[in-house]
Amino acid sequence: MLYKNFATTEEIDAEYNLGLILGDLDPYFNFYSSQSAAARSDLTCSLDVPYGPTVEETLDIFPAENPEAPILIFIHGGYWRRLSSKHFSFVARGLVAHGITVLVTDYALCPKVTLPEITRQSRAAVAWARNTDKKYHGDRERIYVAGHSAGGHQAVRVLCTNWLDDYGLASDTIKGCYAISGLYDLSPIRYAFVQQALQLNDEIIQRESPIFNIPKAAAPLIADVGAEESSEFRRQSADYIKAWKNAGLRGDYFEQTDKHHFNVVDGFLDPDSDLCERVVSMVKS
Repeated sequence: MLYKNFATTEEIDAEYNLGLILGDLDPYFNFYSSQSAAARSDLTCSLDVPYGPTVEETLDIFPAENPEAPILIFIHGGYWRRLSSKHFSFVARGLVAHGITVLVTDYALCPKVTLPEITRQSRAAVAWARNTDKKYHGDRERIYVAGHSAGGHQAVRVLCTNWLDDYGLASDTIKGCYAISGLYDLSPIRYAFVQQALQLNDEIIQRESPIFNIPKAAAPLIADVGAEESSEFRRQSADYIKAWKNAGLRGDYFEQTDKHHFNVVDGFLDPDSDLCERVVSMVKS
């Protein structure tokens, strides 16, 4: 067996290759792009703000009116190899309406960089948000992270950072994490269609799989997934939050009814959606 009960790459792709599962993905990406363009037009924003030394390390800031607003850093998905922050500006629409400042990060993609480098960049974005003197209407003592798909993986990797030893920041720099349709065990992904771009090996899988790196202490985590996603995507979230709670950490698991991998984030467009309400409840608790 390659992984658990999967004997072939075709069986693994049937669970993880979203093009096989949902067909043509361009309509979803086009929807993200059009809704994000509208959000950038309608909302106050500062775009392509550098947070690190490489050209890809930029973020887009959507400030709330209150200069002391909580900050949510959103990390986009795309299997670590495609899409950008500009596809996910729309997540700010529902959250800014609730008085939350949103930062949507960009990062270099595989195969130009490795997965550990992407994690370094995601952490650098948080460190920038915590340290910057730039006035963008946000309380640096109230930083939260969220992400979708590969971004869900990155949000959890950020949550589990040793901020004190690695960055000289407070251990509780991150106050909470909302991970949507994330990937927490990379073991099967090395046999999936994206392996050529990701070039996963034993060391990277062990280092970058959240399931193998559950911290002793961390802020609360919410793992959210669509009820219509593949059994493996749902299992990944359920298994991870179970291991998280078994370690004595605070966490919750949600399945969004009638949602698949790409429309599971549509709730960010509506301030009154269940998704926005859960995120807001986490941030303002």
